[in-house]
Amino acid sequence: MRLSIQTPQYGCELQDILTVWRAADTLGFRSAWLMDHLVPIMLPDEESMLEAWTAISALLAGTDSIRAGVLVSANTFRHPSLLARMAATVDRLSGGRLEVGLGAAWCEREHQANGIHFPNVPTRLAMLDESAQVLRLLWTQAEANFEGVHYQLRGAKCEPKPLQDPLPLLFGGRGERRTLRTVARWANGWNGSGSVAMLAHSVSVLRDHCNAIGRDPNTITLTARNDFIMSADTTRTTAHLERLAAFWGTTVEDARDRSWVGEKDQIVDWLLQLRAIGFDEAILGIEPPYEIGTVEMLTQVAEDLAPIVA
Repeated sequence: MRLSIQTPQYGCELQDILTVWRAADTLGFRSAWLMDHLVPIMLPDEESMLEAWTAISALLAGTDSIRAGVLVSANTFRHPSLLARMAATVDRLSGGRLEVGLGAAWCEREHQANGIHFPNVPTRLAMLDESAQVLRLLWTQAEANFEGVHYQLRGAKCEPKPLQDPLPLLFGGRGERRTLRTVARWANGWNGSGSVAMLAHSVSVLRDHCNAIGRDPNTITLTARNDFIMSADTTRTTAHLERLAAFWGTTVEDARDRSWVGEKDQIVDWLLQLRAIGFDEAILGIEPPYEIGTVEMLTQVAEDLAPIVA
């Protein structure tokens, strides 16, 4: 199992994130990810929130070898024909280090605040499935034509193409009937969050969808992302779990099961369980402020944790 990071870009400056990404690059983390929101979901709305795709362009330009993506791009924010061109450009800019994360979007209040239409769940999931097809067509065909319910292409071109062939497409979400079926049909990778039991169930459902359409489930990279703090300081870890519990509307114990927040041995146990059920990558969700302590924690992870779960 490889280790990666996600650095939400709220309440901080780009240089703060770049310092962490450069450290992760040097320490051998496989990839680094931003989130895609228009409001700082864990902070008051008046706090800052850097836009994901413009920020990732600068972060990839400022690093050497680490792969990167947006975990995950909100499909409702950008027409897939625009996202296809953005991704192709960033992939070429980075020397082929981009991975494209995509999801149906879930935060209604940021859509309302910014005048972006927020369809119902079935519609958003249908749009997501069509977007995957549009992206693949534009990345691979000289001229793309598509006649969907939500998107249409008529002689569309995306030039230059991405440097990678195929450009990795990763979907986020755990919806069993629609989202995981879309993953089985179109994705190179899947990202889920939650407890070991929740993720194990999702993997089983995803494999059933793959078998139903004749796809080898092993051709889909399995990644998990949870909030992460590795620390013996119980005051710090408990405070973070209380924040998560309040945000999710659940208990502290449930938040503990659905995150990687605790001492090293606890985290090792969670990650080894995920590795045993087929997960290829754990994305450690760290949060601002990004400071010297963040780099020190990642150094400890690289030295003490990564060799155990590799």
